[in-house]
Amino acid sequence: MSTHTPEPPSPRFIREARRRIAAARAIAVLTGAGMSADSGVPTFRGATGLWRTHRAEELATPEAFSRDPRLVWEWYDWRRGLIAAARPNAGHDALAVLERFVEQRGGRFTLITQNVDGLHTEAGSRRPLELHGNIWMMRCTACHAVSTDRRVPLPLAPELPACARCGGLLRPHIVWFGESLDPTIIQSAVDAATACDLLLVIGTSGVVQPAASLASMAREAGAWVVEVNPERSAGPAVHCWLAGRAADIVPRLLPEALQAGRKGISEA
Repeated sequence: MSTHTPEPPSPRFIREARRRIAAARAIAVLTGAGMSADSGVPTFRGATGLWRTHRAEELATPEAFSRDPRLVWEWYDWRRGLIAAARPNAGHDALAVLERFVEQRGGRFTLITQNVDGLHTEAGSRRPLELHGNIWMMRCTACHAVSTDRRVPLPLAPELPACARCGGLLRPHIVWFGESLDPTIIQSAVDAATACDLLLVIGTSGVVQPAASLASMAREAGAWVVEVNPERSAGPAVHCWLAGRAADIVPRLLPEALQAGRKGISEA
């Protein structure tokens, strides 16, 4: 990874992005790990992803869960313990405000995230499309019912979590390596990207499919594409790259009517 520190975006680029966001009738947003980095959510892959003697790629698989469900649950419980201490940052908050602003004037706003930490919902985003699932949700391996109860005790109880409906073993509601994403969620993300007139790409490397294709889809359909990232990653699909961290840049993109005290927005 490059150690080069990019120059901060010029005020002119910020103003242009803000102007287009204020004028857009349909906005889609794609977020990745960089969105939550400023909340202290660690990355669980790569050189820093070692837990005990295991890497994420060894644990986040259906095969690993079949072999040793307790080991996998202990890892996810450790992860949940770290994430539980995190809070939404200014970037999360700004997107929740922008969603209300767009919808209250009759527009469409779709938030698509690759993150599983639930921080967008905690910040007030209403209907995020969680491509890779949610670490606070569980799914029954027998009847496939999904539990959304975030109050599962930390740390994990001695007994592995069981389904209240059928008694089957529960697993984290996460898309593991080797599994397919929910086709309904993927289609909703593609529909939003191809129907929007502005796409914000925030804190994602742009290499994981199918999310990596959304910027190109949006641009080909006529949308204006803005990337917020320390390093440019979405390639030629981007019209405007704003170099920096999500928590610093995203609040500056709110329309001027929202800059001072979030004027003009109902909290309903």
